[in-house]
Amino acid sequence: MLKLSNPPHSAHRADHLLIAEMVEPGTRVLDVGCGDGELLQLLAQTKSVDGRGVELSRERVNACVTRGLSVIQGDADVDLDDYPDQAFDYAILSLTIQATRYPQKVLENLLRIGRQAIVSFPNFGHWRIRTQLLFTGRMPQTENLPEPWHMSPDSHLCTIKDFADLVALVDAKVEAAVAFNSWGRRLPIRRSLSLQNLFGVKAVFVLRKRNGG
Repeated sequence: MLKLSNPPHSAHRADHLLIAEMVEPGTRVLDVGCGDGELLQLLAQTKSVDGRGVELSRERVNACVTRGLSVIQGDADVDLDDYPDQAFDYAILSLTIQATRYPQKVLENLLRIGRQAIVSFPNFGHWRIRTQLLFTGRMPQTENLPEPWHMSPDSHLCTIKDFADLVALVDAKVEAAVAFNSWGRRLPIRRSLSLQNLFGVKAVFVLRKRNGG
C-alpha cells in the first residue's frame, strides 16, 4: 500500500508531487499531454526515470526540448494506438483526460501501454462548482477550470464518481485514489468516494489492469 503523506510547501503542483512519490526510481515513464515538461523534469531529477513525453502543442514540445526532455508532438486520442503493450512501467495522464475526445479509449490505451496508469483530473463534483451551478445557472469558472465554456479545451469534464465508473467500465483495479482540497492538501478522507467527490478539487488515481500486468 502506498504511503501518502502531505508534502511540504513547494512550487510544484500538488498532483505532480504525489505522482512523483508514486513512481519508482529508475523506471520507464510515458507522460501523455506533458505540457511544458514540468512533471517529466521533476521525475528525472528526483527519481532518475527514463522519461518520454507526448504533447499536442508544438510550442510546449519546443519548451520540453529546451529543458532537455525527450518529447514528441502527438495526439492522445490517435497516436497512443501505435505504442506496444507494456512498453512503460507507468503511463501518466496529468490534468488531460478531460480535454480528450475519447476518454475511454485513451484510458484503455494507458492501461495497455503501462504496467500502471496514473491519471489526475479536475473534479467537477466539488461543492463550489455545484454551488455556482445552483445559484448562477452558468458553467462554473474556478482556479482549476479557469476558461469560460466557449474557450475551454475541456470537452469531457467529470466528477470523481464519474471517473470511478469509467475505471469499472474498462475493468481496471484502483491501486490508490487521492483527492486534494483548494489549498493542495490531501483530504483526510478514507473509503468515502462521496466525500472526496464533494470536497476534492482535483484527484489522482493509480490504476492497473485486472487481468495481469
